[in-house]
Amino acid sequence: MTKSELIAQLAAANPHLRQPDVELIVGTIFDEITNALARGDRVELRGFGAFSAKQRDPRTGRNPRTGEAVEVTGKSVPYFKPGKELRERVNGGPLQAPKRSPRGTVTPS
Repeated sequence: MTKSELIAQLAAANPHLRQPDVELIVGTIFDEITNALARGDRVELRGFGAFSAKQRDPRTGRNPRTGEAVEVTGKSVPYFKPGKELRERVNGGPLQAPKRSPRGTVTPS
């Protein structure tokens, strides 16, 4: 699923929201996750998973064409660890909609 497909699906599921509003919401969520990772923070979405940035140490690599040793600098790479609920659903678990309280807020399953 692409970002535009996600936006279209969310807009169709929520007819009370305009498409530009859904685009803004999705973009804002992705931007906030990206900004948190850039700051070195961890982002946890209960039931879905956790995003974090892992540090890779500097190392000596090889140029595949020449076999020459090349120094590779250390860097941070994004990492995602799926939550238990996501793993279960991907592995054939039941598809359950989130439970809603009488006020309309989502409650944990």
